[in-house]
Amino acid sequence: MSQSLLEAARAVRANAYAPYSGFKVGAAVQAASGTIYAGCNVENVAYPEGTCAEAGAIAAMVAAGETRLSAVAVIADSPEPVTPCGGCRQKLAEFGAPDVAVTLATCAGETREMTLAELLPGAFGAAHMGQG
Repeated sequence: MSQSLLEAARAVRANAYAPYSGFKVGAAVQAASGTIYAGCNVENVAYPEGTCAEAGAIAAMVAAGETRLSAVAVIADSPEPVTPCGGCRQKLAEFGAPDVAVTLATCAGETREMTLAELLPGAFGAAHMGQG
């Protein structure tokens, strides 16, 4: 994982809109082209109608016309590196291969490295629908 990917996640985290939970999350995905796309969580008073940071980063990537990611970074101010929620794990698996590196980090600098397959074992995929 490149340091710039984690820095992009750290920078976008500052823009998170989390007035209800106070839990700001930043995420960045590196597309197959090498371009980095970032997203932050955006809460809504009609909980849980907000958007996760990972979903925001993926949406930015897809909006730019890219559909394959090659690395992921997620950062939050938490006691230990935070993992994406279940829904975001599935979203990441939609656009990345099982061996894609995922860096989970705290604002204090602690990191944990995983792959998408480790993050979501037994992921539901297109093959389950007879499409792959």
